[in-house]
Amino acid sequence: MNSEDITVVHLMRHGEVHNPEGVLYGRRPGYHLSELGRTMADRVAEHLAGRDITHVVASPLERAQETAAPVAKAHGLDLATDERLIEAANVFEGKTFGVGDGALKKPGNWKYLTNPFRPSWGEPYLEQVVRMMGALGAARDAARGHEAVAVSHQLPIWIVRSFAERRRLWHDPRKRQCTLASLTSFTFRGDKIISVGYSEPALDLVPAHLRAGAKPQAGKSKAFGA
Repeated sequence: MNSEDITVVHLMRHGEVHNPEGVLYGRRPGYHLSELGRTMADRVAEHLAGRDITHVVASPLERAQETAAPVAKAHGLDLATDERLIEAANVFEGKTFGVGDGALKKPGNWKYLTNPFRPSWGEPYLEQVVRMMGALGAARDAARGHEAVAVSHQLPIWIVRSFAERRRLWHDPRKRQCTLASLTSFTFRGDKIISVGYSEPALDLVPAHLRAGAKPQAGKSKAFGA
């Protein structure tokens, strides 16, 4: 196998966000990394320092740009932006989901909960697949024969991984394997995905209530037929 035929694109989820109100911030501007989130970003940059990273790109949202910046700096690269890496649209943006006063308690919002398979409350899963596969392909092309890091958001990352691993797209959000600052790594031979790996370089920094039962992962991957 020619090493030039192999390219790896690491889809990275952003770090922790400063969000004291506990709202679903979605695509809203103005939400930045917390101090812990910045530490997470630095940790992943250190983890990737020895890798052959030649391209770093991020969602346009502040939290993604701030997460990607230390990786780009560590490799002496300019940080690119790809709109296709943005968070999934959601009608509940700006609302809270707290006990007793959350958005799901209000009858006026129930009309958005009629179809979990699409889903009815936000950007269709298939549309997320299309744009995220496009972003993956662009990052792959920019780093042919090397590695790229693309910083995005939990739901789009999980959806494109589910598509690549041939799982159904509708799912229980509590079972997503995509913790803060995690890496979902797609290995390509030419233009074809041949394996998907997952790692959590900053898991010890993730607050326990956000780990959703996650256990430390180190290079876990699923390979596909050549």
